[in-house]
Amino acid sequence: MKYVILIHSNPQPWGHPTGDYVAENLALPAQERDRVNGAFETAMQEMSERGELLGGEALGDPATSRLYRWEAGSAVVTDGPYSEAKEHLAGFFLIDVESPERAHEIVERFAGPGETVELRPAMWPGGEDQ
Repeated sequence: MKYVILIHSNPQPWGHPTGDYVAENLALPAQERDRVNGAFETAMQEMSERGELLGGEALGDPATSRLYRWEAGSAVVTDGPYSEAKEHLAGFFLIDVESPERAHEIVERFAGPGETVELRPAMWPGGEDQ
């Protein structure tokens, strides 16, 4: 079963790893931040060793994005992201696991203080869950 793990974060200030720029994370004692970071690194290592991690990328500063919308028969391009957004997509991981339970187990270690992590099933081109 393939899933995408979407990492959402506040775009201001901006940088990676996102936890280093999130007030809730920075307010934690150093020992707790180390524990949270260690859980993430352990999850990444486990997924890699088990062949579950198919790929992933951190995404660039949202101020550099462009939005494309279809209007009046052609594409209209504007600077992104949406101005009203409090969060933006900061990065993603594509995983292939044996069950939804395993996906949930992994993602629980991704969500740090002040961050939002979304788990979404990937779909075949025909629209069925993989």
